[in-house]
Amino acid sequence: MVSRTLAPWRQLMLLALLPHLFLSATVVVARQRQCLWPGQASDDAGCLSWRVMVEANNARGWSTVPAQCVGYVNGYMTRGQYQRDLANVMDQASAYADEIADDADGLDAWVFDIDDTCLSNLLYYEAKQFGAYDPLAFKAWASREACPGIHPVLGLFTTLLDKGFKVFLLSGRDEETLGSCTAANLEAEGFSGYERLIMRTPEYRGQSSSIFKSAIRRQLVDEGYRIRGNVGDQWSDLQGDSVGDRVFKIPNPMYFVP
Repeated sequence: MVSRTLAPWRQLMLLALLPHLFLSATVVVARQRQCLWPGQASDDAGCLSWRVMVEANNARGWSTVPAQCVGYVNGYMTRGQYQRDLANVMDQASAYADEIADDADGLDAWVFDIDDTCLSNLLYYEAKQFGAYDPLAFKAWASREACPGIHPVLGLFTTLLDKGFKVFLLSGRDEETLGSCTAANLEAEGFSGYERLIMRTPEYRGQSSSIFKSAIRRQLVDEGYRIRGNVGDQWSDLQGDSVGDRVFKIPNPMYFVP
């Protein structure tokens, strides 16, 4: 009969290896958990699918981030993935700008949205837990002139100006109440030298962003401008009439603007 008792030297070897085996198992589990980043909840996979639907413009008409996805969206916006995605969009836009030549007539133009394109409202929406849009609260926030500039977008903006393109800033903000503070905030964050800041005037109040911005872009085209590029965080910035030769969608799972 063969004895199943381990020899003393083998017992010592097994005892020596146990901590390493435990550490290896711990690393494997940790790596598996990292696959769920940027959130921590068990339903992160569902929230990732929801965010993809938002960016693909398949999810429409939503007023708040789903309650189970608030932590996920916060993680996406603050733990690095948003910045990586944004940088990739700006790289694509810069590469495209390098491919097109600015005509000498000074009529080649780009259109930029402002909120969460040039200026970030992350601090505002994060404090609200990404809740429903509150026009009075947002007006108070915007009036502080404290929206941080989005640096990768500023880099593209500056590049386009250096190349001779005319850049128009087009915002759904109300001109009468937020015009001066928006201009000051942009200036403070380095957005200067643009051709024109265009905001919502009384005749466009009550209209959707898509309708308003389509009308303004048509006016620019009627003035003779060729819209070579269009940059925004909402699909309503990038759809409708006279959208331009190419559009660039900045990720934004915080809110939806029709």
